[in-house]
Amino acid sequence: MPRYTQPKKTHRYTTEFKTKAVRLSHMEGVQIQEVAKTLDIHPFMLSRWRKEYQEVERNIPRF
Repeated sequence: MPRYTQPKKTHRYTTEFKTKAVRLSHMEGVQIQEVAKTLDIHPFMLSRWRKEYQEVERNIPRF
């Protein structure tokens, strides 16, 4: 069995990048898959960011 000497690299995305991706995916007529492909990220990741964004938006008090 081959030995793995280095762990997989995980990409860390900035909050700004995530926010822009979510905003792009919320544009009318744009599909999540299209945005994810353009940004070279997995569509599931973008869906997760959208969910997180919605949760944050719900928790912000409106005055």
